[in-house]
Amino acid sequence: MTIENYQLVYAFDGDRNQPVILFLHGFMGNSHEFDQVIQLLNNDFYCLKVDLPGHGNTKVLGSEDYYTMTHTAQGLIDLLDNLKIHQCFLVGYSMGGRLALYLTLYFPGKFPKVVLESASPGLIKLAERQERIQRDQQIARKLERSIEKNDFIDFLINWYNQPIFGNIKNHPQFQSLIEIRTQNNPIELAKSLRLMGTGCQPSLWEKLKENQNDLLLLAGEYDEKFIDINQQMAKICQYCQLKIVSNAGHNIHFENPNAFVENLKKFLISNQPFREKSHNQA
Repeated sequence: MTIENYQLVYAFDGDRNQPVILFLHGFMGNSHEFDQVIQLLNNDFYCLKVDLPGHGNTKVLGSEDYYTMTHTAQGLIDLLDNLKIHQCFLVGYSMGGRLALYLTLYFPGKFPKVVLESASPGLIKLAERQERIQRDQQIARKLERSIEKNDFIDFLINWYNQPIFGNIKNHPQFQSLIEIRTQNNPIELAKSLRLMGTGCQPSLWEKLKENQNDLLLLAGEYDEKFIDINQQMAKICQYCQLKIVSNAGHNIHFENPNAFVENLKKFLISNQPFREKSHNQA
């Protein structure tokens, strides 16, 4: 769908008579990121999956500013409005989780229940943000050089050596994961990293304290960094609940999809009323 400054590629899967879930993939993913999970959900939900800017087949038609979190969030709201989806559930992984949290905090009436997988509210201190920006600039340059050297696959394999991913490289479907990642354009990925990386995004820590939407935070047991971050999030946000998922690192929905779906369904299909009324009271 072409909306202002974007040509957004999206697809639906599941039962159109069921509640809608918008899925937001992580860095180097695409709209197929959650396909395995969606197959386990499509009797209970109508699943909307999107290629985020810099990923898959979505194209940014405006300036490079439209790769940023603020503009990307507005683009997704415009997409939902065009699709006449006034309210839906929201699930975001890693980069998509950071974006999902931004959407939740700035457009709370749209997303009554939100699942954040291995996500964070960004970095508080300016020095930390600057250091992260410099590191992401280095990674972006490596992505760009991978085109010249024809070693994008080597880049991806090295990427998954990071401690947060635990034992993901031993997963029997790891090669399939790599193949999905190679469907992206490294030049576009570099733009996304430079403009929507953790160092560039607005810090959401203070605004998280004001949140009144129900948030489920998921972290994998092997991902110590994000367990710590999510524990801090749960401490300052009374509507956050944290679940640590066994047999998984950063990419929970890939490593342990059954546990991911079990937690998601238990959270979304509950008898607790949506909290959108509290937005009217705020």
